Amino acid sequence: MSALAQALLDRGAAVSGSDRFLDGGREIDSLRVLRAAGVRLVPQDGSGLAPDLTALVVSTAVEEGNPDLDAARRLGVPVVHRAEMLARLADGRRGIAIAGTSGKTTVTGMTGWVLEQLGLDPAVVNGGAVLDWTGPARLGSVRNGASDWFVYEADESDRSFLRFTPDHAILTNISQDHFALEEAVALFREFAARVRGTLVAGPGVAEILGPDFAGRVETPVASVPPHVTPAGVGFEFEGVRFDLPAIGVHNGWNALVVAGLARSLGLDLPAVAGAFRSFHGIHRRLEIAGEARGVLVIDDYAHNPAKMRAAWEAAATRARSVVGVWRPHGFGPLTLMMDDLAANLSQAMRPADRLFLLPVFYAGGTPGGSVNSEALARRLQALGRAAAVAPDYAALETLVLPHLVPGSALLVMGARDPDLPLFARHIATRLAARAPHA
Repeated sequence: MSALAQALLDRGAAVSGSDRFLDGGREIDSLRVLRAAGVRLVPQDGSGLAPDLTALVVSTAVEEGNPDLDAARRLGVPVVHRAEMLARLADGRRGIAIAGTSGKTTVTGMTGWVLEQLGLDPAVVNGGAVLDWTGPARLGSVRNGASDWFVYEADESDRSFLRFTPDHAILTNISQDHFALEEAVALFREFAARVRGTLVAGPGVAEILGPDFAGRVETPVASVPPHVTPAGVGFEFEGVRFDLPAIGVHNGWNALVVAGLARSLGLDLPAVAGAFRSFHGIHRRLEIAGEARGVLVIDDYAHNPAKMRAAWEAAATRARSVVGVWRPHGFGPLTLMMDDLAANLSQAMRPADRLFLLPVFYAGGTPGGSVNSEALARRLQALGRAAAVAPDYAALETLVLPHLVPGSALLVMGARDPDLPLFARHIATRLAARAPHA
């Protein structure tokens, strides 16, 4: 929603908006940036709406009974879903949609970065901030390009990606997250059928989509598969060496599908490889929050089994032991993913690793019952892994600090809760303050 607000500003719209955190007396970083960019922030009580508004733009998270929604209906203001407004922005432009259960934010950022570095001047709307695009009045999740190229992240979590008909697309992977696997596969097949041109997919996706897409899906194959290098991760594709300053082999696979799309679009692959060497990553996607006393602090948005396992295995390549922190982002997703979470985490965690869980993040809606963080901790303990629950951030800090020894990494994971990245930076700052002076 914040990215969409900035993108609308870039197109010359007057934008206002409300937020639960703001009503609670907390102006989080994204709100400060939007205010500086020109967004008028109003209470979420309906008072910010007027009959002359073009639209009230909402996400699926906005529930019935929301005062702004009620006011829009009372005043006759059209209510438009976030994805529909994004589709309007994409209309008439050469759209590249990035979809998939995992990796789509990183791949969207990579694609936009490559097109920018090659002089194609794309507009980009993403779910996470490209670190090189951030500024006091710029969300790094948005780039204001002057060409007709438009790169955007297409979200399957609420089925809204079915509103798009992109010219080209990347489909990173398909697994269970917001939906059971069978339903997820059906949704991605429907999305793939809407792509008018090139459809590039990650390993195994073409097989999952099935024979109806035979010959339509391009799966780039690396002659030297993605692997960890001293500088990050590298691979070889079409005789060109690619090196990224990134953590995690999965980021090599992310870059490979972008390189595959670039090849299909006729772009110069050595120039694409050069663009990747200067790509510094995405906010909260294996972002290094700090390093001190021999401890690496990593902040990541991971919130489903595949993402969490990839993040954990990436951190493990840089540390002898990983101390993980995760906050589940909802009772429903935790219930749906419980079996896969236990299986993936138990396989990723080594004997020296441990996981600390915070209570499920609750931002309104229907609270859960017996399926909670304690239930996941018990599952992992039964599988022989060190797991415990911290009731709050103060207790969490007390629990994690004794385990942050030289050669270890703190991996903070989770979506929705804005305090997660703050906690990662707080621990990094505390470690740095205790570090011996050179």
